[in-house]
Amino acid sequence: MVSAEVDSGAGRFRRWERRRDPEHPRNLKRIRERDDHRQAHRFHLEFPRKKKRMRVAGCSHRKWAYSPCDLSSYNDRFIIVSYNILGDENVSKHSDLYSNVPPEHLCWEKRKNRICKELRSCNPSILCFQEVDHYDELADLLHKDGYTGVYKGRTGCTRDGCAIFWKEERFSLLYEENIEYQKYGLRDNVAQLCLLQGSGDDSNHSTTGNTNPSSAGCRNMMLLVGNIHVLFNPNRGDVKLGQIRLLLERANTISQNWGNPSMVICGDLNSIPQSAIYQFISSPELDILKYERKKVSGQIELQSRIERHTSYKDGSSSISCMGKLLRYSWSDEEICIAGGKRDCTLLQNPLKLSSAYTGVPGNLRTRDRNGEPLVTSFHSKFMGTVDYIWHSSDLLPVRVLETLPINELKELGCLPCEKWGSDHLSLVCEFAFANGTKSEQDSL
Repeated sequence: MVSAEVDSGAGRFRRWERRRDPEHPRNLKRIRERDDHRQAHRFHLEFPRKKKRMRVAGCSHRKWAYSPCDLSSYNDRFIIVSYNILGDENVSKHSDLYSNVPPEHLCWEKRKNRICKELRSCNPSILCFQEVDHYDELADLLHKDGYTGVYKGRTGCTRDGCAIFWKEERFSLLYEENIEYQKYGLRDNVAQLCLLQGSGDDSNHSTTGNTNPSSAGCRNMMLLVGNIHVLFNPNRGDVKLGQIRLLLERANTISQNWGNPSMVICGDLNSIPQSAIYQFISSPELDILKYERKKVSGQIELQSRIERHTSYKDGSSSISCMGKLLRYSWSDEEICIAGGKRDCTLLQNPLKLSSAYTGVPGNLRTRDRNGEPLVTSFHSKFMGTVDYIWHSSDLLPVRVLETLPINELKELGCLPCEKWGSDHLSLVCEFAFANGTKSEQDSL
């Protein structure tokens, strides 16, 4: 019994000595494992692993689509943006449109920073905004990026309006004209027309410094910019037509007075691409009796398709088809509002304009069959296209910024969101002056 206890104590002593011996094979393995663990721990402290960011729906980058034509030799270029930035007052007035949007995404303080960040990414020379009700605040922010601008508020009790900004190193203002539609019995909406002169070394324009409107040397460096936010009311197609007609007439008059400069007209037209409004701008004339007044903008037709879940994948519509078969009745007052005078049912468009996005082939996930974006505005009661950039034939679209695919927008529920600061998506186009200066190699 005593011998067993002695043997047991001696065994424990030998095991204890073995554990203290660093040269023992078992201890060598244990030491290597410990040292490897300490080395890995020090590495992670010095080079911490980056946390994997969760993908936010609708936050993919918008991509540029380029013209198939070789325009590399055209040096005189500018980038223009048309953007309904969602008035702060309209957010509170129409809260039902944004019931699915978290409150932090509706806060103007956050939205303005997202809007400015988005604009910096494409570095535009000209900005056309609609629904601006914090102009001074916005102007201060944009001034830091080199912009100056003008503002025209709506008449009546509504606070928002339209604003045009341009980079001071690229352009200067020659002439400004505002349209108050209330003076013509066309509601409280407004429109802007600004004649800009190319300037500065950064613009690649060989300016002479002469601002005489009859000077041929300045013609190719002048740009007439229009900006409009058309009445929303879908039932008042007569007022919508009257507002656009008056803008086109004034733009044509200014153009003639200043030697026919290049022209861009931007805005939220509150009309879809398959509408009579769109046809009026893109064609020489429009017979209004071919269209029902309440369906001139296409908003009601589009909304009924959305509610029935029968939207057309190719963007087609039955509006124009109905017009070929029927003649609709308009009152004398409605005809006068739309045409500007009594018995004027055939509206004349004095300008020849094209839509910028239709001039650059795009992605079928974001465009309809005619080339217009599938969606430029999205909230709980509407998903469709109402924003446009129109241009004269002496401007060549070099590239446009694609909007977002419908499936990505649906993941969001509606706009605005964490990345996009408005319920509209901005339209962005880079233009080249067709009659501008070309590279030396091209001129040889």
